Amino acid sequence: MRHANWSKFAMNLLEAIQKRRSTRAFKPTPIDQELLDTIFTQAQFAPSNCNTQPWHVSVVSGKMRDELEKRMIADIMGGKAPNMSFKPGDQGLKDEFRKRQIDCAIALYDSVGVKYEEKDKRQALMLKNWQFFGAPHGAFITMPKDFGEVNAIDVGIYVQTLMLLMTANGIGCCPQGALAQFAEPVHELLDIPEGHAILMGMSFGYPEAEAPINNYDVGRDAMLNAVDFYS
Repeated sequence: MRHANWSKFAMNLLEAIQKRRSTRAFKPTPIDQELLDTIFTQAQFAPSNCNTQPWHVSVVSGKMRDELEKRMIADIMGGKAPNMSFKPGDQGLKDEFRKRQIDCAIALYDSVGVKYEEKDKRQALMLKNWQFFGAPHGAFITMPKDFGEVNAIDVGIYVQTLMLLMTANGIGCCPQGALAQFAEPVHELLDIPEGHAILMGMSFGYPEAEAPINNYDVGRDAMLNAVDFYS
């Protein structure tokens, strides 16, 4: 019986892994607080190095979400430069990593009929990051600003756990480095733990399932190109 239950769970997990994608079009319907409490409680079971659990999450909805969108957009339109505490992961990429980055961007633009040379349309699409892509909820994920790569891996494990739980409950989400770029309004309005800095953010809510921007495919490299087995 234990094996049968585990097999059923494993299939559900596999389905969540395969169905999870970055959602960029959402329904306005908010998620019930009880379900949010359940998902974020379960996400706390994510493993971390020496059980340090270096993450902290600030979830914004309603008026607070709208005020943060307003202030971040005002900073951007006012010409403020991005100010991040941690090094972005998408800068200085070369070789196959740069190619994947470009291919991903082109697939995103193609899904909404934007050509790469249409800079104004690309910038308008980029701006949606700080509008939470229209999602009713956003999250700012922080860790102590003097922590390093190993601790960031722990946060990444937590975020993957959180995203799979959301996917399993019919919730779409989009992890975003962009939400760490204009941190001043976040620190002004939210009670971010002292000494913490924003590592990343996330927009989430119920997805618009038929939206083209939610249905393009970027694929994955073959397993044997990423894994070596030795015996």
